[in-house]
Amino acid sequence: MPKIDALDQGSSGQRDGLNHQAIEDYLKTIYMLAEDESPVSTSRIAEAREVKPGSVTNMLQRLAKLNLVDYEKHYGVTLTENGEKIALEVIRHHRLLELYLSEALGFGWDEVHEQADLLEHVISEKLEERIAAVLGNPTFDPHGDPIPTKEGTIVYQETRPLSAITPGEKVIIARIPDDGNSKRLRYLAELGLLPGTEVLITAVAPFDGPITLEIEGNSKVIGFTIAQSVLVSELG
Repeated sequence: MPKIDALDQGSSGQRDGLNHQAIEDYLKTIYMLAEDESPVSTSRIAEAREVKPGSVTNMLQRLAKLNLVDYEKHYGVTLTENGEKIALEVIRHHRLLELYLSEALGFGWDEVHEQADLLEHVISEKLEERIAAVLGNPTFDPHGDPIPTKEGTIVYQETRPLSAITPGEKVIIARIPDDGNSKRLRYLAELGLLPGTEVLITAVAPFDGPITLEIEGNSKVIGFTIAQSVLVSELG
């Protein structure tokens, strides 16, 4: 995967004073937002990064000069091939770190996001590969998010939100996209809603009402909104 240094082509002015972490953070954010809708609007990036839209516009213009994004005002932004490769490399670092922190160091799945955010920009490729090897070259992180390969490919499972499942269906929890909301993750863990868990939908209240589930013979009730954040797949 290309490094930002390789894209600088020896010109310090081309980077316009941006540090690596800021560049990588924006590319990762754009990639993840594009999973739902592309091109990605400035307002969505501003909301995700909790900054003003004007700051996002300035950053996107600079990233465009680095050939990391294609940006058009009032249209949105998409990643270039180089930008996508860097984003996937950072995401690979992040998700491998989350799994390593969870499995090797005993961190809870609600704790690993913050720690991985701090480390994802600084680990070497040698350390990345050592972590991957120790973990058995995993394909998913603790939240069920897919881990990109070393070559920069990523494969998503076909999923539906739990809120879209009808009574009588039995599904398996595949993924709870990690957005750093530790309180939500702790709540879901308390309910037993973890990746790999089989769930039977027993009742769905109308008008976006609560959903009743059966997990290992125990009845649980969750709200419609939180059910939207839990992605499930068919039983294989």
